[in-house]
Formats: sequence, C-alpha cells, structure tokens
Amino acid sequence: MVKLLYTAFMAILVPKYWIDYGPTNFLYFCDVALFMTLAALWLENSLLASAPLVGILVPQIVWMVDFLAGVFGYTVTGMTAYMFDPGIPLFTRGLSFFHFWLPLFLIWLVWRLGYDRRAFVVWSALAIVVLLICYFVMPAPPAPTDNKNLPVNINYVHGLSDETAQTWMPPLAWLASLIAGLPLFAYLPTHFLLKWLFPAPKASG
Repeated sequence: MVKLLYTAFMAILVPKYWIDYGPTNFLYFCDVALFMTLAALWLENSLLASAPLVGILVPQIVWMVDFLAGVFGYTVTGMTAYMFDPGIPLFTRGLSFFHFWLPLFLIWLVWRLGYDRRAFVVWSALAIVVLLICYFVMPAPPAPTDNKNLPVNINYVHGLSDETAQTWMPPLAWLASLIAGLPLFAYLPTHFLLKWLFPAPKASG
C-alpha cells in the first residue's frame, strides 16, 4: 500500500512540476531525493533510501522549522514564504509539502531497510555532479521576465537569493565552498548520526 500511495503521489507531482516549472526543476536535491526514494521503495534497496536521507535531512529540517514558524506568523529563513502565498494555488502548495514529510518518510524507510554505510560517499559524489551541472549549465538568477517560473540558481550555486547572484566572493569560490562545505558540515554529521541510530542492512543491495 505504501508503495502504491507514494507512486500515485509521484504520478501527480512529476507532470504537474514538469508543466509548471520544466524538467530542470528536478535537479533540486529534494527532487532528486524523491526519485531515489521511489526506486528504494520498489527495489527495497537500503542504499537508495540511505543516500537521499544523508543529503536532505539537514536542509529539510531547516525547511520544517521555517514552515512551522510560518504557521504561527514568524519567519526564520523565509524559505517557506511561498507556502503561505495565496497567489499560489493551494494544490501546488500542497504538493510542495513533501519537503516536510519526505525526510520523516525516509527515516522510517531506513529504519526498515537499515542504513547503508556507503550512503555518504554516494550522495556526496552525486551532489558534486549535480552542483557542477547547475552552475555551468543551468541559468543564473534572476528568472527571465517572460518566464518567472523558470528554475534559476538551482541548489543555490550562485548564492542564497534567486533574484541576484552573491557578491561576497568570486563565483567559483562560492561553488567550491558548496562542494566542500555540504559534505563536511551537512552530510558527514548526518552520516555519523544515522550510522549510530540504525544498523547496517542485512544484505546490502
């Protein structure tokens, strides 16, 4: 039943996002995690569940905190302000709520399948490839006036704003800081936590 429900959700989300935002939207780490989770469910593969959990747990906790603060009228980072924008259809905002439940779902899945110790290396390598694609191939901010829904600055490779690129440091230095900083300060601590919390899978897939 869980497999069918998740698959049905993806069958709705993917065409909706494709139409609204285009295929490049699926380069966001959270969207990559969605597809890996789908594969993990059907294949019952611990590595495909463990890797995205390593990658998204920290940023999605920030999303969750910001969203819960927004429910009570406060702002922490502003990253979930769109969830309270009446100009965005409620259905679209409802789909985006996966940012809240996906890490919780992955924790449950890893609890069932075990935590694959290769997850840190796999996600870190994947993240580097995705970051390079987003920086060198995908558009920088701002979005063009004739297509405001076009994803720009995917995974913050040009800074923290989708309106302008950061000017704190040279662009390649910012990219290098992401490539080095995300594994060191987000993925590695998560890896050690999950390694402590969950046993290794009985048979690594």
